[in-house]
Amino acid sequence: MAKDTASYLSTIGDDKSALRAWASSASLENWRGDPIGRIKGVGLITYQYLRMMGGVDTVMPDKIVKKVINEILEKADCEPVNNYMEFIRKAEEVALTCGYRPIELCWMTWLVQPEGKIMRMKKYSNILSKI
Repeated sequence: MAKDTASYLSTIGDDKSALRAWASSASLENWRGDPIGRIKGVGLITYQYLRMMGGVDTVMPDKIVKKVINEILEKADCEPVNNYMEFIRKAEEVALTCGYRPIELCWMTWLVQPEGKIMRMKKYSNILSKI
C-alpha cells in the first residue's frame, strides 16, 4: 500500500509538492474513486491522514479521534456518530463551532489520550512548539 501510494505520488512531482498537489484536489466525497483511494489497503482513515499531511484542514476518523469527539458529543447531549463520513462532517462542524480548525481538533484528541501512565500532552510538551 505504501509503495503503491508513493509510486502514484511520484507521477505528480517530488515528495512534498506531490503530496500537497494530490491532497488539494482529493475529494472526501469521491475518495473511493481517487487514485490513492483505490489502492488496496487504503481506507478512509489513511486517505484522510494523507490529505491532512498534504495540507487539507480536515479530520481522520480513527478510533482515538472518534472516542474523544463522541465523548464530547455525548456530554453535550448529542448522539455519537459512528459512520465515518458522517463523523468527519460532524467533527469538522464541532471544530468550527468551537473556534478551532478541524485539523487542530483532530490532533488535540490525540494529545489528551494517555500513552501508558502519561498523557501524551505532557509526554510531548517539550516538542509541541516545534510542531
